[in-house]
Amino acid sequence: MPLGEGLALHAAATDAAALGLPLLEVGTYCGRSTILLADAARAAGVTALTVDHHRGSEEQQPGWEYHDPTVVDPEVGRMDTLPTFRRTLHAAGLEDNVVALVGRSPQVAAVWGGKLGFVFIDGGHTDEHANGDYEGWAPHLAEGGLLVIHDVFPDPAHGGQAPYRVYLRALESGAFTEVSVTDSLRVLRRTGTGI
Repeated sequence: MPLGEGLALHAAATDAAALGLPLLEVGTYCGRSTILLADAARAAGVTALTVDHHRGSEEQQPGWEYHDPTVVDPEVGRMDTLPTFRRTLHAAGLEDNVVALVGRSPQVAAVWGGKLGFVFIDGGHTDEHANGDYEGWAPHLAEGGLLVIHDVFPDPAHGGQAPYRVYLRALESGAFTEVSVTDSLRVLRRTGTGI
């Protein structure tokens, strides 16, 4: 995540934390964006939640552009970013401010029972995964809460289109109003019901 997007993410998390509700991220990877949410959560006295199965998304698998062989578990031969994520939180001194929910986003969302002040969608970038994240977590977003979507590229030449389609869907629902745009990061506020 580029610096400008990271600063915008932190500002949005800080804004949303004022609601006194947990801040949730879908797509932990190794925890860089989690640190931004956890810092905002710590300052407001709320909890940061992060959801990931820690096996990597499509573009992080072997043979793809974003594959990192250093996060492959040699024993099982599959990606496992959880140990790196835990080291990231430890080094940042933020372990007490984050609850890591390890599992697939739709399954975790289905058993989640509370309201959220912030939902950051940055998981898998296929239509199936991006829509699953939106459909699973947007209903938990409280009135006035912020929905943040990463990797929104209106021009297909710049990136995948699934996050862009979710962004358009949120706007077209009438439940969200755009707050800010920083490169590929979109911040929307819940101003109505539905998804």
